[in-house]
Amino acid sequence: MKTRIITAIVAICILLPVLFFSGTVVFPIAIALVSAIAVYEMMKCIGLKELKITLPLYLFALAGPFLVRYAADPYKVATLAFVVGSLYLLYLFALSVMSHGKYDFAKISTVFTVALYIIISFSLIIYIRDFGEFGKYLYLLIFIGAWVTDTFAYFTGVFFGKHKLIPDVSPKKTVEGSIGGIFFCVLSFVVFGIVTESFFGTDANLIFLAVGGLVMSLISQIGDLIMSVIKRHYGIKDYGKLFPGHGGMLDRFDSVLAVALGVAAMCMVSSLTGINIL
Repeated sequence: MKTRIITAIVAICILLPVLFFSGTVVFPIAIALVSAIAVYEMMKCIGLKELKITLPLYLFALAGPFLVRYAADPYKVATLAFVVGSLYLLYLFALSVMSHGKYDFAKISTVFTVALYIIISFSLIIYIRDFGEFGKYLYLLIFIGAWVTDTFAYFTGVFFGKHKLIPDVSPKKTVEGSIGGIFFCVLSFVVFGIVTESFFGTDANLIFLAVGGLVMSLISQIGDLIMSVIKRHYGIKDYGKLFPGHGGMLDRFDSVLAVALGVAAMCMVSSLTGINIL
């Protein structure tokens, strides 16, 4: 546990300056690098590391955050991404067909699906950061939702856990830990709203944030379990060793990926209904 805590403190010390400069080019550079590393870890896990398969994915991972922030017409970018992604999928299928069994069709399909999930989720962090007047605060909910849930689920499980959650997927997770993660995530979202309202002039919708905290905590735990299922399927303990006590980039950002999708959905609901978040 000591190693885990020390690593978390060091990681936070690195993360805070990146977040401070989130309005500059520093942020998309950081997100692009994290995304590319996460894609590499996943390809290594699946066992398909050849550049003719992975090179386009690294390029997509590196380009995504910059396109989201700096493209003049986001609709054209979305269309381009759809077309290029579809062509890449066709290319992967062609490789599977022409390789005479060297590239398993199931692995090829997994590569595309999971890599798409990783790249889109990381790119959405930039989208949320630049969403409306208060995006500069709103994107922090991604990290709060993921890491508050993870931290308090862990400690609640350690001290109070008695009933296993899904032991065949993640043996150490407990029902009590899950409930603790949800409770503290809801609390953190509400506190976040109060703080931004008190000090930064937002008009926080505390009810919306409380409901959002509940949903984001559930999504966070599902995101964590998804990555655990993949690890167990391929017989590995961690995706990497980048963070001692935590594993690789994907081990640390597994919940962040899912919550980024969830917070992006919150932004879309807010935009379509006119209900403010902050």
